[in-house]
Formats: sequence, structure tokens, C-alpha cells
Amino acid sequence: MIGSWLNGSDLRRQLGLYKKEFLWAAVFSMIANVLLLTPTLYMLQIFDHVMVSQNELTLFAVTLVMIFFFGVMAFSEWLRSRLLVRTGVRIDEGLNGMVFKASFDSYLQQARQKATEAFSNLVTIRQFLTGQGIIAFFDVPWTPLYIAVTFMLHPLLGWLSVLFAAIQLLVTYTANRASVSTIEGGVKAEQDSTSFVQSKLRNIEPLHAMGMVKHMRDRWQDHHESSLQRDDVMQEKQHRQQAFSKFVRYCMQSFTLGAGALLVIDGKLTPGAMIAANVLMARALQPLDLVIATWRQFVQARMAFRKLDELLDAFPERKGGSEDAPSSGAVRLEGLTAKVAGRDTPVLDNLNVDIPAGNVLVVLGPSGSGKSTLARCLVGVWPQFDGQVLLDGRPIAGWKRLALGPFLGYLPQDIELFEGTIADNIARFSEVDSEKVIDAAKRTGIHDMILRFPDGYDTEIGVAGGMLSGGQRQRIALARAIYGNPVLVVLDEPNANLDDAGERSLAQAVSELKARGTTVVLVTHRTSIVGLADYLLVLSKGRMVHFGHRDAVVAALRGGKVPSQISAPSP
Repeated sequence: MIGSWLNGSDLRRQLGLYKKEFLWAAVFSMIANVLLLTPTLYMLQIFDHVMVSQNELTLFAVTLVMIFFFGVMAFSEWLRSRLLVRTGVRIDEGLNGMVFKASFDSYLQQARQKATEAFSNLVTIRQFLTGQGIIAFFDVPWTPLYIAVTFMLHPLLGWLSVLFAAIQLLVTYTANRASVSTIEGGVKAEQDSTSFVQSKLRNIEPLHAMGMVKHMRDRWQDHHESSLQRDDVMQEKQHRQQAFSKFVRYCMQSFTLGAGALLVIDGKLTPGAMIAANVLMARALQPLDLVIATWRQFVQARMAFRKLDELLDAFPERKGGSEDAPSSGAVRLEGLTAKVAGRDTPVLDNLNVDIPAGNVLVVLGPSGSGKSTLARCLVGVWPQFDGQVLLDGRPIAGWKRLALGPFLGYLPQDIELFEGTIADNIARFSEVDSEKVIDAAKRTGIHDMILRFPDGYDTEIGVAGGMLSGGQRQRIALARAIYGNPVLVVLDEPNANLDDAGERSLAQAVSELKARGTTVVLVTHRTSIVGLADYLLVLSKGRMVHFGHRDAVVAALRGGKVPSQISAPSP
């Protein structure tokens, strides 16, 4: 049953790789818990033998044995802790790549999981597996051992131990079961509050400029107050449970001591055994107290495990795929229909397009016609579509993304640069090839501009390229798209933020790409760039209005054979 559970998902299989480590941790726990009987046995020897015989040599020998057992116990606990910490690190190392990839796939597939949640879940699991929470579960199974030794001292004390342990176990189970929903709600409220702030910080400039900060702060305050209220309820319950658990434990220890004293009075028990039974009862109940103290960690770890398991199950690592490089860049769309969850009308409806390698396709259409969706389909980042997007006659999903990526260039409508240097961004954060970086910069006309920065190509651009203007970000992103001479380059509104000089550089870059045999798809709502096209595709409301050679489509546009919202290019 355990084997089937561990084989149920990528997360379970990954954890299953460390069964031996957890087994050894259990062995060290066994040694430590058995040797925790040392104080009890030492106490019995002192009260029942040494003090009776008054033999100093016996005291010395017993003390040496006690020190040796304590040393072995401490060494076992140290080994257990060290093993769990190392295992936690190895689990993290084995999973972090999968979590990173699944998180990106989730966001790409528009599941829109909170950006940092998956990584926080991984940290929560690792901390639980290396902290007091997992140790409590290793120690609980040894409670019967201490109860069994108590039976050996006297059956009455043994049955009292069984009764008290059952009461404590019932209290622990009832209290913890009642607190699960409260803890889960508190954790979720805290995550929502933090996520709200993080999402707004990404758009801080318009919030500040338009005086929206106070309104957002008020909304965050609602989230935060909800989080605080839930946390207050959760903490109150947990403290109440701990206080009641202490009350039960202290009462049980006192009753055990009283029962032992009664047996001593009746001559059925020695004073040493009476004190030893009291120590054993405290030790038997200690793991249950630790379970209560770490219950919140357990619930959080269980929530994190469930979410991470669902994420890795929904977005597993892709197997197979060709590592061959596309050779020509020929593109063909066969019945391409792109969809959005919750929307009946497709964004793109049954597109059939054939673009020979080395040609330039300009996609025209008004806003909302599906142009950007088409661009995302062409580079394989649109989550839901039917039909085929073929590159060199093969579905674009037929390649491994790591192998295909260098042969694709993509400039999205919303420019995204990343924290690092200009060279890092142009080189796509791979190992920087200076010649290729400079070549891409020169072809997009930004080489001289870059050299005017304080550190040239080594200039740090800040988070999301915040130190650059919109036009500079767009041109650097264009250089990134053409870096390394890809066979297919898809440009979505590449001239949206460009001045006249930028437009001329764009036209030159597209012409050079065509001369090198690169297939270029250029999405725009401006007709000024149509002169670069070999083919034109006109979209309206997700449908193909016209497709063909540029001159034929331009003639159709001027002849009024397409919807009026699509203007004809100037002659």
C-alpha cells in the first residue's frame, strides 16, 4: 500500500527515493527512545541498590554506564537530525527543478497560480521534514514502550498509564481535528494578503501617479485584518489546547505519583520505583504534547504537499520530443482554433495558412481580432487550441523546448526584460557570446545606444528593465528575439513604442532576417510596415478574412473586399 502511494505522482515518487533515509531516521529514533529509559533505570539503581548497600564502587560503575548510554543517545539524536536535514536538502534539490518548470507551465497555461506559492510550499515541506514536526511522529510510536516498563514496575501503574495515555490521545485527536479548518483558513488568508501586496507592487507607478495607493491600502487592510482575525482565532485555539493538555498531563503525573505512594505505603512498591513510574509517565506523554505543539506545522505541510502534488500532477515533466533543430522555418497552420476557458466563441477560428521558409508574413487586423493569440500559438505558448501548428512539417510541441528555443525568436506585445545586464537579456541569459550579442544589437540599431550607457553591455537594467524607456526596452527585446539567427521570428506589435529611427531599424532588421533565410511573422495593426511583407494575413473577429501574396491582398483591401475597420495600406 505504501509502495503504491509513493508511486502515485511525481512528488510521491521523489519522496519515495528517500525511504532508506527515513528508515534510518526511524532506527536512530528507536535507539534514542530506548536509551531514554536510562534516567529511570539509573534512578532505580540509586534508590533501590546504591543507597541500600552504600557501595561507592557500584555508584561509580552505574554512573559510568549512564554516561555511556547518554552519549550514545545524544549521538543517535544528532545523527537523526543531521540525516533529516541532509535529506530535506536533497529532496529540495530533486524537486526544485520540477517545481520551477511546473510553476512556469501553470502560469503559461493561464492557471495563474500565485507566482511564489509553489516554492513556498516546497520550503514548508522541507522544513517540516527536517524539524520537530517529523521528530514528534517518530517518537509517538515509542509511547507503548514506556507504558510497558511501567507495567513491569506494577500492573496498577501500568493500567493507569494506559488510561492516562488514552485520555491524552483522545484530547490530542479531538483538539487537532477541530483546528484543521481554522489553520487552513488562516494560512490561506495570510497567503492572500501577501499575494495582494506583491501583485500591486508590480504596478506601483500608475498606483502612485494617479493617487490610488490609499485605495489599494484600504483593500489590502481588509485582507490583512481578515488574516489577523483568523490567525488570532487559530492561536487562541492552539494555546487553549496546549493549556488543557498541560493540565491533563500534570494531573496524570500527580495521580501516578499518588498511586505509587499508596503502593509504597502498602509495601507493594519501592520509593525508587514510585519516582521512576512518575518519570516514565511524563516521558510517555511528552510525544503527544509535541504533536500538539507542532500540529500547525503538520497541517501547513499537508496543505503544501496537496497543492504541490496537484501542481506536479497537472504539469508533469514532458517526456520525449525531438532534440533535432528545425532546419528551414517553414510554417503551416492546419485548422488552428484557439480557445479561452469559459468562453464559447473561439479567439481564432479554423485558420489554414502556409508560409514558405524565408518569407515575411504581416498579420493585420483591428484590436481584438486574435493577432496576439496567433503569435502565441506560433511559438507554442497558447494553452488551448485545436488543429496543428507545424514547423518544418512537425507539430511545434514535437520538439523539446530547450532544443527548439534557440531557433525561435519572439517579441511579445507586453515587453518583458529581466533583472541582469543588457548582454544577459540579449543573450537570453545563456552563456554570453559577445560576437552574437553585438551582432544582434547592431542589426537592430542599438549598438551605439548601448555603448552610451555607463557600463555598456554590462549595464544592469534593474527589475523588468525599469531604468530603460519603452522604446529602449522594445529594441533590446527585438535584439533578444533575433539573437543567434533563429529560423522563425515572431514579432507582436514590434513598432508600438518606436520612433522613426526605431521603425527604420526595425525595417532593416526584418530585411536582414529575410536575407538570411529566416521566416518572419510580424503582427501589427499599422499598415505602414506592410511594404516588408511577402504575404499578408487579414484577421477579423478571429477569422481569416484574406490570406495571400501581399499585392493581391492589398488590392483586395483597396477594393473594399474586407471589413471596413481594416484600412488599406497607403500606396
